[in-house]
Amino acid sequence: MKELNEITEILGDDASYYLDHVSKKIPKERLQIPGPESVDNFRESDRSPQVLKNLAQLYNHGNLGGTGYINILPIDQGIEHSAAFSFYKNQDYFDPENIIKLALEAGCNGVASTFGALALHSRKYAHKIPFVVKINHNELLTYPNKYDQISYGTVKEAWNLGATAIGATIYFGSEQSNRQIQEIAEAFEEAHQLGMATILWCYTRNSKFKTNSDDYHSAADLTGQANHIGVTIKADIIKQKLPTNNFGFREVDFAKYDEEMYESLTTDHPIDLCRLQVANCYMGKIGLINSGGGSKGESDYKEAVRTAIINKRAGGSGLIMGRKAFQRPLKEGVDILESVQSVYLNDKITVA
Repeated sequence: MKELNEITEILGDDASYYLDHVSKKIPKERLQIPGPESVDNFRESDRSPQVLKNLAQLYNHGNLGGTGYINILPIDQGIEHSAAFSFYKNQDYFDPENIIKLALEAGCNGVASTFGALALHSRKYAHKIPFVVKINHNELLTYPNKYDQISYGTVKEAWNLGATAIGATIYFGSEQSNRQIQEIAEAFEEAHQLGMATILWCYTRNSKFKTNSDDYHSAADLTGQANHIGVTIKADIIKQKLPTNNFGFREVDFAKYDEEMYESLTTDHPIDLCRLQVANCYMGKIGLINSGGGSKGESDYKEAVRTAIINKRAGGSGLIMGRKAFQRPLKEGVDILESVQSVYLNDKITVA
């Protein structure tokens, strides 16, 4: 694990920008800060004891166990991005057992993957590391490509293979989003009835969200609202891309917005933009984990650490990172995941 001076060295000239920032628009005193009792955020909810037990299993596993922070390894890109494209840099991950081994070796809180990948080795590993089964995916063999999330199995199948939680994606803003919201709301209710936790990948998807001047798919206002719909259908954890800009509602000119809304809630600092995402997760009562993004080579370590710092200092609950880890040799993959974990384990890196 890396010490603060090593983390500072990775950030380089940007260290002070990320480590010394203080958020004033939505102050940290308004937030439910992640901590050892994070599962108690649900103590007054309708979640059953079985759900709380499985949430606790997820929060208490691995190197971050008991901190209130989580680091999940997600490898479902074989379906979402095509297997050849995802695994040509490291052929080991055509074999799904290596997905689970990487998560174990790196001390992750859990591993998220497909029905097939986790079911094939469930008897060997389901009791050793929490399984998060992704129940729906996009697929790339329809020509021309379309963007829709369809079910690849049932909630009961996930329960039968020993899943701690189910994961699902909704493409908010897409033509199919109304159907997806209804499908996943029902799936989450069934998962809760069976005792499993729920994690929602809250992605925006609409060609109109990309204008001539900018791409607003990761705008803080749009992704924040996606998060808010996600917690409305009772996701226990929200997964979201790190915000890259703001003013999506204004620039695309739809939904509800006001200039004062933007002025009063956030600035253009990345931590403040992420803070708006956290606020939309019931002020942090539902944990926000940001995605690690794709692999860009040598800059991956800095980007991974930077993303973790933004998430933690914004009041988020962790990182879910796959490609930066599995598209490189095992030792390097473990090291980059442990670098992320170092941010959350370091008590000198505090909520801004």
